[in-house]
Amino acid sequence: MNDKFAVCIGKGGQRDQAESFARKTESIIADKPGKNLTVLFDSKGISLTGYGLTYQGDFENMLHRVTNGRLQHEMLVRAAKSEKEGRKAIDATAGMGEDAFLLAAQGYEVTLYEQNPVVAVLLKDALRRAKKHPILKEIAARMKLVEGDSVECMSKLLDPVDVIYLDPMFPARQKSSLINKKLQLIQKLEPPCSEETDLFDAAIKATPEKIIVKRPLKSEFLAGRKPSYTLNGKAIRYDCYTL
Repeated sequence: MNDKFAVCIGKGGQRDQAESFARKTESIIADKPGKNLTVLFDSKGISLTGYGLTYQGDFENMLHRVTNGRLQHEMLVRAAKSEKEGRKAIDATAGMGEDAFLLAAQGYEVTLYEQNPVVAVLLKDALRRAKKHPILKEIAARMKLVEGDSVECMSKLLDPVDVIYLDPMFPARQKSSLINKKLQLIQKLEPPCSEETDLFDAAIKATPEKIIVKRPLKSEFLAGRKPSYTLNGKAIRYDCYTL
């Protein structure tokens, strides 16, 4: 039995969806959200609550980053820049999908891998709502979520991809004073993270044209491998490996 979180069905929540999720994760269905982690299904969608915090995935807060000419200033977009028709990307460490959203806004068809079932169900719900939004829907339509271990998923790829994106620092990359609500709650789930080297090796074996790795500015190269080039920001950098 899963003791990390409970499932709760609030007013207007999708009962069949909640029950299916509870079965899959071997969770109990509680009458009301508890103090500890609860995955809440209600009329607003799916959210994660607990410890006095509530978090729901929402791509609307990304609007200001992809409109009014701001998209081209995003470092990840610069790292992945391409005009190729039908370009494809994989985000092998999807989390809540913000980085994949930037790639999709740049024109990539993005496959997102996420193996934590709670993060995956929150992301799926955020994508569902984004696909109904007048501005976000075109971007969200280019994002496809696959729940599973990215090392395994990448080993079974049949079609070539242009870019594989890795952000293996998630979720413990920030000092506690900077950790926002999302990370505070998601960290309590203790998502299993593939070994960085396994992740990198799987990405290389998938033979994309480019691998992009997000790193804290002063950290070592992933798996000790020197990139082809790097884009530096104030706190993070993107190491780019062209294959």
